[in-house]
Amino acid sequence: MAKDLTVVLKDRPGTLADMGEALGRAGINIDGICGVHCQDETAIHILVEDVDGARRALEASGIEVSDEREVLIMEVEDRPGVVGDVARSLANAGVNIELVYLATNTRLVIGADDLDKARAAV
Repeated sequence: MAKDLTVVLKDRPGTLADMGEALGRAGINIDGICGVHCQDETAIHILVEDVDGARRALEASGIEVSDEREVLIMEVEDRPGVVGDVARSLANAGVNIELVYLATNTRLVIGADDLDKARAAV
C-alpha cells in the first residue's frame, strides 16, 4: 500500500535533486509529489509504494524522513470541479482534509483526520 512520506529539505539548489537521485538509485518510483516552501526549508510530500525502501534510501543519503502517513488515494476524473466535489463530500461527512495533492494517473491523494470516515464518504 502506498503511503505519504514527508521530507524537509533545506532551501538551496540541489536538495530536491539529491532526494530524487537517492530514490532513483534505489529503484523507488515517486508516484506523487508536492512541495511547499516555508522560510528556509521546503516540506516535500512523496507518495511511494516501497515505504521501507524509500526510507532506507533517503536516510542513507542523509535525508531525514520527518513523517509517514497512510493516505486516501482516489482515481478521479480530470475535469473542472472534481476537487470541490470530493472536498464537499468529505466536509459533509465531518472529515477535515489536512493534505491534498495529485499523483500519477489522475489520482487524488488526501491526508485526513479520519481516514475511515473519509473512505466511507467518497
